[in-house]
Amino acid sequence: MPTTSPLIIVPTFWGKQQGRRSSEQSQTKRDSQTMSAGTQAFYEHPSSLDELNPPLQRLLESLTHVRSPFQVALIVNTNDRSVEVRADERVREIARQFPQLNTFVFGPTELGSLSRRLEQLEMLDMVPALSLRSYGATRNLGLLVAAIKGCDKVIFLDDDCVVDDPLFLEKALFGLGAAIKETGGHLLGKTGLTMNAKGRYLTEEGNRATDRFWHWDKSRNSAISELLRPPRLTPAKLAFGGCLALHAGLFARVSFDAWITRGEDTDYVINARLFGSQLFADDQWSVLHLPGEGVSRPLRFRQDVFGYIYEHRKLEFAKSQVDLKQVTAEQLSPYPGDFIDGSAGMRARITALLRALVGPERGAYWQAALHVVSDATRYACAHCADYFAFQRKWPTLVERLWRDVALGSLFSGERTVDRTALTGSFKAIEADAGAAREAPAEARAGDRR
Repeated sequence: MPTTSPLIIVPTFWGKQQGRRSSEQSQTKRDSQTMSAGTQAFYEHPSSLDELNPPLQRLLESLTHVRSPFQVALIVNTNDRSVEVRADERVREIARQFPQLNTFVFGPTELGSLSRRLEQLEMLDMVPALSLRSYGATRNLGLLVAAIKGCDKVIFLDDDCVVDDPLFLEKALFGLGAAIKETGGHLLGKTGLTMNAKGRYLTEEGNRATDRFWHWDKSRNSAISELLRPPRLTPAKLAFGGCLALHAGLFARVSFDAWITRGEDTDYVINARLFGSQLFADDQWSVLHLPGEGVSRPLRFRQDVFGYIYEHRKLEFAKSQVDLKQVTAEQLSPYPGDFIDGSAGMRARITALLRALVGPERGAYWQAALHVVSDATRYACAHCADYFAFQRKWPTLVERLWRDVALGSLFSGERTVDRTALTGSFKAIEADAGAAREAPAEARAGDRR
């Protein structure tokens, strides 16, 4: 593959100023409805458009101190379609403050251009899963930007992270693409670690009786502790999307899941395993994670339940596919394995009932106890096969867009667009599943383990 400077991909999330209480009330009203990933935008820490010093500005400032050349792609997301244009303009305004960074902004206009290019390539059926409406879909768009630019190495950063190490890029690329003597394959993906404001990798574990069947902090801390033991690079069971490096040998073959509601980074570890690859964890590579105030605990709990039940159904469905490796919850224990086995639904319902009896926000947890497991189960049953249908065409999509001349000239600035002349945003074309022609099944050649 051609040698180009690595691409740092930053999904940046924006929305109207909205407090935790209003977020919770809005979700509670739809608690009995089945969610639809790709159309329902749930982002845990969106920046307010009215924020004077948003996290993205802080991140870009920190990147100016990083050694070695690199490019930056900012993927603009909103939790409300009515502010898409404002968010796009705000991100471009922030990017202009750092002319020393080679920055490209991907927003609604670029999405429209991509959708029309896919129509020309007769791959319209891929468009619905390539949107600015979910975590997984957003990361896939970042990977397609890398393909169009011909970048064979990408590093994902979250917009609420800070890079405090000038050698960040060198550590990110350490071992990436190198041969693994023990297996004969190559290291094509790795995750770093995220530190909190106190410089710790582990989260504080609560001792609440209501969490007896939902020991999330304990399981996750145990999994992270395993990654902190020697050697430097160890096989990963979970990943941190705010510190993730992928080689084209992997991302050209395996996509993110646009249908998982939360935890698309750790889900990518599972996807890689299903298709015969392995992500590693690098305990010498990290970023500072400084999230703002997130959504309410009941809403986050709801999204977790949706994600875990979906993951369980997805793994069960994968067992019926003869071309996939077998991945079990036990292999991924303690995290996420402890939460994606068959008992997840029962434990979620019990936990919601306990929290509805003791503690704050009891009403929201009572609604969750009544509806969340059944809603999540319906959603999982409806969508557990969608990712695999999309994934089987992903290698062809990446291959066709690799150094695409039409989009490359637009995304590189060779064809400039006067945005002041635009009266609206370009909408992605709605794919007609019946009329869209199926893409060839040939996968782009990559290193297989």
